[in-house]
Amino acid sequence: MTRELEQLYQEIIRCQKCILSQSRRNAVPGEGPQEAEIVFIGEAPGFHEDQQGRPFVGSAGKFLEELLASIGFGREDVYICNVIKCRPPGNREPLPKEIEACQPYLDRQLALIKPKIVVTLGRFSLSRFFPNAKISTAHGRPRKIEGIVYYPVYHPAAALHQPRWRPVVEEDFKRIPELLARIERLPDEGPRENAQQLSLF
Repeated sequence: MTRELEQLYQEIIRCQKCILSQSRRNAVPGEGPQEAEIVFIGEAPGFHEDQQGRPFVGSAGKFLEELLASIGFGREDVYICNVIKCRPPGNREPLPKEIEACQPYLDRQLALIKPKIVVTLGRFSLSRFFPNAKISTAHGRPRKIEGIVYYPVYHPAAALHQPRWRPVVEEDFKRIPELLARIERLPDEGPRENAQQLSLF
C-alpha cells in the first residue's frame, strides 16, 4: 500500500464529518490491492463490517466471495469498498448529507487505484455515478466513461433477501471477465461532464 492510500485510510478512520462518526464502532475504508483492475463499490457497512472494520464480511460478503470465485477471482484480486465508510444506525439507508461527506474519500480511492472496471453494487452505488439511473434497467449494462467501464449489478444482499434476483446477479457477474478482456475495444462515451448523457441508460 502506498503512503497516499494509507494516509487516506487514516483520515477515514478519524473522520468526524457526519453524525455516523458518533455511532460507529469502526470506520470501514475498504480493502484490496492498490493495483486492482476491478473495484466493487457497495452501499454502506453493516453490523459485521462495523465490528471488524472490513467491507463485505457478513452474509452478503460471503455471497460476493462465491460470485467472485465463480468467475475465477478471490477477494485478494479485487478492491472492495462502499459509498459511505461508517454504518448507519440500524442499517438504515444512507442520508444524502452522509453520502456527500464521504464522496471525497471515494473519489480519492478511485484516483489512487485507477481501476479498469468499477462494479457498482446496488442502487446507492449506481446513483453515485449515474444519479437518475434505475438499477432495474441499468444492471448488466456496461458504460465506458473516460477509459473506465462502469458496470452496475444488483447488490448481493438483494439476492439474499429476494431469491428471484440471485440468477440475475450470477449472470451479470459472468460478464465481468469478458468486459475486462475486451475493455480496449469498448466504445468510450467521452467526458464525464456531460451529466445528462451519464444519467441515462
